[in-house]
Amino acid sequence: MKNYLFFALILSAAAFAQSPVPASTIHALPEVRRIYVAELTGEQAASLRDLIIASLDSTKLFVLTDNPDRADTILKGAADDHTFEQTLDIQEGISTRQSAGKGTSGIKSGGTYGGLSVSDTEYHHSKERKHESYAAVRLVNRDGDVLWSTTQESQGAKFRGASADVAAKIAHQLSLDYDRARRPATAPDTGGNAR
Repeated sequence: MKNYLFFALILSAAAFAQSPVPASTIHALPEVRRIYVAELTGEQAASLRDLIIASLDSTKLFVLTDNPDRADTILKGAADDHTFEQTLDIQEGISTRQSAGKGTSGIKSGGTYGGLSVSDTEYHHSKERKHESYAAVRLVNRDGDVLWSTTQESQGAKFRGASADVAAKIAHQLSLDYDRARRPATAPDTGGNAR
């Protein structure tokens, strides 16, 4: 049952991430001031929620609140954080076999036979502990319109674990998109010569 929920969550997150966000909603990002991060669905999502709050707060772009009534936007979504063991079994070997023979038939009997066999096999068994986290989140306004969304995943970074890395990626992506939405739109290039 756990695997079924995990894959259903992944498929819904992938479908959600592939749907394009209309440009009109992205331009509403600069109006976002106060964010409430709702409880995320999924196993181990509570700790990831706290890391997302901390990462968003570190951007200093928004006020994070624990009171959903005071927020102008709500961050919703699904997340999972799990640890598993990956097992790898490898068998390597060299084997050779050679045989020779000579024989006669009839009244005389005799023969020469020989053989050679070489075999060397090595077995390698290793277990590695892995940690994976992912989150699919969306920022919605009071009317329920999606202003922004992202899906992030990680198996850990050099100086932080998988959960902290996912939270940092979410905050970084929101910061980039927020800055992009604040920039004035440039006039389209007509590409033609004036006559």
